[in-house]
Amino acid sequence: METESEPYVRLATLRQLHRVVAELNTARSLADTLQTVVDGIVTGLGYELACVNLVRPDGDLVVAAFAGDPAAEALITGRVGSRASWERRLAMGEDWDGLRFIPHTEGWVLLEDDVPQWHTDGPDPRFEDEWHPEDRLYAPMYASGGELLGVISVDRPRNGRHPGAWGREALQMYAFQAAIAISNARLRANMQRALVRLEREQQALRASEESFRQAFEYAPSGMAIAEMGGDQHGRLLRTNDALCRLLGRPASVLRRYSFSDLVHPEDIGTLLRTSAEGGRAELRLGRRDGTYLWVSLRNSVVADAADGPRFLLTHVEDIEERKRHELQLAHRASHDSLTGLPNSAELRARLSARLCRLPQAVRAGAVEALDAAYEGQGGAVGAGGGGAGAGGAEHGFRPDGFPEPFELSGGAGAGPYDHHVHTVAPASELDDGTKGLAVLFCDLDGFKSINDRFGHHTGDAVLIEVARRLTTGVRDGDTVARLGGDEFVVLADGLGAADAADLAVRLRNAIVPPIRVDGRAVRVGASFGIGWASCGMSAEEVLRSADQRMYMEKRSRSKAHRRAG
Repeated sequence: METESEPYVRLATLRQLHRVVAELNTARSLADTLQTVVDGIVTGLGYELACVNLVRPDGDLVVAAFAGDPAAEALITGRVGSRASWERRLAMGEDWDGLRFIPHTEGWVLLEDDVPQWHTDGPDPRFEDEWHPEDRLYAPMYASGGELLGVISVDRPRNGRHPGAWGREALQMYAFQAAIAISNARLRANMQRALVRLEREQQALRASEESFRQAFEYAPSGMAIAEMGGDQHGRLLRTNDALCRLLGRPASVLRRYSFSDLVHPEDIGTLLRTSAEGGRAELRLGRRDGTYLWVSLRNSVVADAADGPRFLLTHVEDIEERKRHELQLAHRASHDSLTGLPNSAELRARLSARLCRLPQAVRAGAVEALDAAYEGQGGAVGAGGGGAGAGGAEHGFRPDGFPEPFELSGGAGAGPYDHHVHTVAPASELDDGTKGLAVLFCDLDGFKSINDRFGHHTGDAVLIEVARRLTTGVRDGDTVARLGGDEFVVLADGLGAADAADLAVRLRNAIVPPIRVDGRAVRVGASFGIGWASCGMSAEEVLRSADQRMYMEKRSRSKAHRRAG
C-alpha cells in the first residue's frame, strides 16, 4: 500500500514545494519574506509549527518569524539564542542529508540552554518512527558563500511520523530556496536603504548647492569663482552681482579676465604673493571707467568630493573708505594741518632715508660715488683722486674690496650695504661740479609784526600763501616742508653750490611780492641758509647746519634789506 502510493506522495510533495517556493518570491520586504517562509512550511510541507531563527549582526540568532500557534508565537518571537548554543545543537543528533534531527532521547540535555523553545512533554513513542513532542528537527540555511543565515525549526508533523526520504528532501530543498529568498530580501533591503540614503544625500547636496548659490548671488560683498591650475589659471568663471556693481562691469565681460588683468600694476606682486589657501591681500582693482578701487581679497579652495577640479573662491570686500581714512590719518600725521606741507617729522624721515652712518673721510664725486656703490670695488673714491688703498675700510670698503655693512641714520630697520648711493656735499661754496642734496632753511622776516598787528587769521593766510609760492618754485620731486612757526625747509637733490644759491634767490624773490589778505596787502621777506646733507651726518646735524647758515645770512643783512616792505 505504502509502496503503491509512493509516486503519488512524490508528486504531491513536489506540487506543494513548487507552490510555497513560488510564494517566497512574492514577498517585498525581509519581514514579509521570513513570515512567508514559516507560513509555507505550515501550509505546504505538513508541519503544524515552524519558526525562523535569523542570524543577527553580532552572530546570535533571534526568533524572527513564527507560524502555527499564536500562543507560542507570542512567547518566543523576538527572543535570542546565543551562537554557541546553536552551534552545539547543530553538532548533535543525526545528520539527515543537511538536516539535523535531535531525538527526544538526546534532547533532554538542551532543556536548560538559552535557545528559545516551545516543546512540551508527551508519552513515549508507540512505534519506531512516531514523532515525540521533544524531538527537534532543524534545517540550516546558508548563503552562497557558506555563511550561516539562520535555522528553520519545525515541529509536529501532521502525520505524526518522522519525515521519510521525500519529506526530508523537500524540507532541505525548501530551506535552500528560503536562504536564497532571504538573501535577496536582504539585498533588496540594503539597496532600498542605500537608495534612500543616496536620495537624502542628493537632497542635502541640492539644498547645499542652492544655499551656496543664494549666498553667492545675493552676498552684499563681491564674490568670484576662478580656475586653479592649467593654462586658464586665475580666469574668472563666475561672479556675483555685487562684484559686477563694484567693478562696473557685467558678468559676461568679467569672465574674460582674471584678477591679474584687473589689478593695479603696482599691486601685481601683492596678488602673486597671496596664498590660495586662506590667502588675504589688500590691493587695487580696475573699474570700467579707468579708476582703481581698494579692495580686500580673501581666498579659499573648493574641491569636489572625488578630489576633482579645484576652484578658487574669492571674497572681494570694498575697503575704499577705510583706505581713504587711513591715508587721511597718515597724511595728517605726516603733514602740517595749516599748509598741507610735510611736517617736521616727515621732513626728518625723508632726510634720514638719504643718509647712512658711514663716515666719509674724503668727499666722493658723483661718478665715483656711483661706481663705489654699485661696483663695490676698492678704487678711487675722492674727488681729488685719493685711493682707498689699505685704509679703504674707513670709507665703507674692506681691504678685500667688498663694501662694509652700514646702517641708515634712521636706525631701526636699517640693513646691510645694498644699492646705497652715498650722499655727498660740495667741498666749498665754490662750484666744483659736485652735485648733492641741498637743504635750504627758510625763516620769514617781518612775520611776527604781521601776526601782532593783524592777528592770527592774517598770519595763517600769509603762511599758506608762502607755502604755495615755495611749492611752485621748486621742481617735482623736491620737498618743501614746514618746520614750525614761520620756518620752512626745502630739500633739493642733484644741485651744485651755484644751483643751490640760485634756487635760494628765486624762492626769496617769489616770497617778497605783496600778499593780499581780506583786501589788505602785507609783505614779508625771507632769509635762507644753505646746508648740505652728507652720509655720516644725522638729520638733526644737517638741519642744524642749515639753520646756522640761515642766521649767519640773516645777520649779514640789514633789517630794512631783510624785509622788502
